[in-house]
This record gives sequence, structure tokens and C-alpha cells, in this order.
Amino acid sequence: MTTANKITLVRILMIPAFVLMALYYGESIKRGQPLEWQRFTAIIIFLVAAASDGLDGYIARRYNQKSALGVILDPIADKGLLLSGIITLSISNWSDVDPQYGRFPTWFPVLVISRDAVILIGSAVLHLLNGKVRVKPAWTGKVATFLQMAAIAWVMLQLMFIPLIYVVAAAGLFTLISGIMYVMDGIRQLGNQGERNES
Repeated sequence: MTTANKITLVRILMIPAFVLMALYYGESIKRGQPLEWQRFTAIIIFLVAAASDGLDGYIARRYNQKSALGVILDPIADKGLLLSGIITLSISNWSDVDPQYGRFPTWFPVLVISRDAVILIGSAVLHLLNGKVRVKPAWTGKVATFLQMAAIAWVMLQLMFIPLIYVVAAAGLFTLISGIMYVMDGIRQLGNQGERNES
């Protein structure tokens, strides 16, 4: 249990705390009595959790604390934080001014979860058939993650200079494109293994 892994575990434990604060704030909006301290608490928890991602990575590299456990925990923590933000802000309205700026449309979390499920299942299938999986991070995947984080920030900070739906649509588009690219890469790896087996 390295220092980097301890930070990652704390990040995982912060996820339910963020979800609770986010849902409580949504309930206060519904009652017509917004409790802003709950919103700010949720934002601070999310920001600290997001910042800890860079911190545990830096410590692991700087002090040579890379471990098999860290390889498993880190992506779970990252994906857990991102998905918790997207799902929570799709079932809880955060705007007492305009609901269109307070929550995500239902299709957004469905698309994000479906893409991640396809990648996870596809990787498992590749591992069973090929014995190994090479998941190369595509630039579209990085853009999709950035835009997903931007969409979460849009709701949490109640930014209105660009309609939320535009940000969500851009995030959804790149999520879909990156999913298609991962699937195509998986099919290509499967084809290459088949050719090697034949030869």
C-alpha cells in the first residue's frame, strides 16, 4: 500500500461524498430553498478528487511507487469520479433559474456508460481470444474526457455564456467517435491475430 495508492483510495472514498452533496443540493433546489453551501461543498470535493489524480500519478513516478494495485485502482477512481458526476447531474437538477442548465439529458449518461461497457466487454473478449489486449489511448478519447469534464463544470458552476446542450452535444459526439475507434481497433487486433494463427 504505497502513498500513491493511499491517495487513490481516498479519491475513491470521496466519490460517495460528492454524490451525497450533489443530490442534497438538487433536493434543496426542488424545495425552492437552494442551500449554496451544499453546492460549493460538492464542487470542492470534486475538484480535490480530480486534482488528486495528478498528485498520485506524480508521486508514483517521482518516488518509483508504481504497483500492480495502482494500475487497477487508478482507472477505477478516474472513471468512477467522471461517471458519478455525469450520472448524478443527470438525475438531480442544479439550477433554480433554468432546468436546461441544471441537469444533463438522459441520453448523455446512457451514451457514456454504453461506450465504457463496450470497451470493457471488448477488452475481455480480446483477452480471451488473443491472450493480450493493447488499448491505445486515442486523441478522440482524450477530447471526449475533457469535454465530459467541461460539461460537469458547466452545470456545477452554472455557466451560461454557451448553452449547456452545445457542450453536452460536443462531449457526446466525441464519446461516440472514440467508442467507434476503439471498436475498430479491437476488430483490427482480432484480424491480425487470426492472420498470425493461419500463418
